[in-house]
Amino acid sequence: MRVSAVIAAGGRGKRMNSSTSKQFLNLKGHPIIYYTLKTFYTMDAIDEIILVVGKYDMECTRAILDRYRFNKIKLVEGGSERRDSVYNGLRQLSPQTDIVAIHDGVRPFIKKRVIMESIEEAKKYGAVGVAVPVKDTIKVVGENNIIKYTPERKTLWGMQTPQTFKYEIIMEAHEKARLEGVYGTDDAVLVERIGLPVKIIQGGYENIKITTPEDIVIAESFVTMGYGDFWR
Repeated sequence: MRVSAVIAAGGRGKRMNSSTSKQFLNLKGHPIIYYTLKTFYTMDAIDEIILVVGKYDMECTRAILDRYRFNKIKLVEGGSERRDSVYNGLRQLSPQTDIVAIHDGVRPFIKKRVIMESIEEAKKYGAVGVAVPVKDTIKVVGENNIIKYTPERKTLWGMQTPQTFKYEIIMEAHEKARLEGVYGTDDAVLVERIGLPVKIIQGGYENIKITTPEDIVIAESFVTMGYGDFWR
């Protein structure tokens, strides 16, 4: 089966308080996006990689791809929202694509074995999300920040990426969402909306999404420790 990856890297880094898009921020001598791309680029199981970035980041991204000789990565311009960007990436995939893994460009510590497991499970279940059990007690809050109820912690998982799907499933989910003007917070919720089950597999707590300045400090410590081998 032909397996492709769509890397969504269109964020502008507002919560990072930086004029530089967060995927380009320096992490121990390399831009964050380098670590993410290197993992997928060095996997034999991945036949094609589509990198989706914002309109004003295209030139900078081309320079990074040239610098690291990521010659086989196809660069695609994103849209105004994440859903639009992912859809643009999906439309640029090879028609022969069977399975597609969708990953956040600013999650540089995803392990290869987790990506592989998501691919294998997607072949069986059609739709797979990587997640971790939440560690904290979660409260559902209503008006005036008054707690409404406390869901049972063992049923709660924090979603990560990649989220991996059979191509026809994720395309159907995105096209229906576009038709109905729905923007989900991830791709799995779009599949849920068309009535299909999404299988959860366990990721890792190190698979952080770099969003705030505090995340950079954590990420630097991971790199310093030699975390993974891109990243096993």
